[in-house]
Amino acid sequence: MELTLVQGDITAQQVDAVVNAANSSLLGGGGVDGAIHRRGGPEILAECRALRASRYGRGLPTGQAVATTAGLLPARWVIHTVGPVWSASEERSELLRACYRNSLAVADELGAASVAYPLISAGVYGWPVEDAVRQALTVLRATTPARVTEARLVLFDTGTYETAQQVALRLA
Repeated sequence: MELTLVQGDITAQQVDAVVNAANSSLLGGGGVDGAIHRRGGPEILAECRALRASRYGRGLPTGQAVATTAGLLPARWVIHTVGPVWSASEERSELLRACYRNSLAVADELGAASVAYPLISAGVYGWPVEDAVRQALTVLRATTPARVTEARLVLFDTGTYETAQQVALRLA
């Protein structure tokens, strides 16, 4: 699988699937989640509501992933995953890695060839950017999906993108 770092807007990525850093309610929120729901339109929210009414009555558990339509996005699917909130006193890295691993597994099951990821948990959930990049790249580099041939880590701003490039060089 080819793994690339991209600076840009995840809602504009021309890929088969876009990963949403969702909250457990699946009903939209701020940051990446809000942007995906706004640009993707009401079809995404409608499918999320249906998921809440059926399989995820208590919300999507942290680390798990589920797919919906992408609505008006240039992708075919949105894969929603709930990242952990950063904690200095509790080790939650495995939950963060599970977000990437489980989203990739869902993409593979859907038959997606290309997937765009945000930097999960690094926004309002407070995960330190450098470690969030390290966790993402570690999982994506170590996983060999059957169908996904391209994964993009989409970084919104210049500072985050430059940090991601530095981390990637150190991990190479």
